[in-house]
Amino acid sequence: MKPFELVIFDCDGVLVDSEIIVNRVFIGLLNELGLTVTMDDMFEEFVGRSMEYCKNLVEEKLGKKVPDEFVQRFQHESKAALESELKAVAGIQAALDAIQLPYCVASSGSHEKMKMTLGMTDLYSRFEGHIFSVNEVENGKPAPDVYLHAAKNMGFVPGVCAVVEDTPTGVTAGVSAGMTVFGYSALTPFHRLNDAGAHATFDSMSLLPDLLKSGVLH
Repeated sequence: MKPFELVIFDCDGVLVDSEIIVNRVFIGLLNELGLTVTMDDMFEEFVGRSMEYCKNLVEEKLGKKVPDEFVQRFQHESKAALESELKAVAGIQAALDAIQLPYCVASSGSHEKMKMTLGMTDLYSRFEGHIFSVNEVENGKPAPDVYLHAAKNMGFVPGVCAVVEDTPTGVTAGVSAGMTVFGYSALTPFHRLNDAGAHATFDSMSLLPDLLKSGVLH
């Protein structure tokens, strides 16, 4: 067994409790376009993906381009909803206090979005200078690019990195990067994270510090 040397967190759904909020907004906008989707559909096909991917998927399903203002409306309405409802994921502050390892964020969200959401939940100062966005790499999740980018910039090889993810898309990205992935199953059923390749799953952030002490097999 070799100990982990770096923990890489996804942002939405892992650090900030934003998944239900922003996906509710997205569903409303899709319904306006005549596309009926459920929250389960969102987690199955959209969550964990970049906005560019989501927009392309919507256009494929609709068979036409979305209105020019679609993304802008989503960003505006999501921001308003987050400002009134967003909270940090339960137990994350205490978990970070207990983790005696370097850590960073690697997300499908933009830097602007993360600065807002992490700032609103008093988490930004914990990660400032160690925040990585899919906008910095060629391919979004489920490609491993953003996780490899984060590890390289933090000065660690993939094999000693632990990833904390809450979606199958993100789990696939972490596994593809050659990292050990812990699937947070508070919203996503644990079997879907396991099926994507998660090495372990957990449903409470209070469990994460001890899981990280388990180390990685070599």
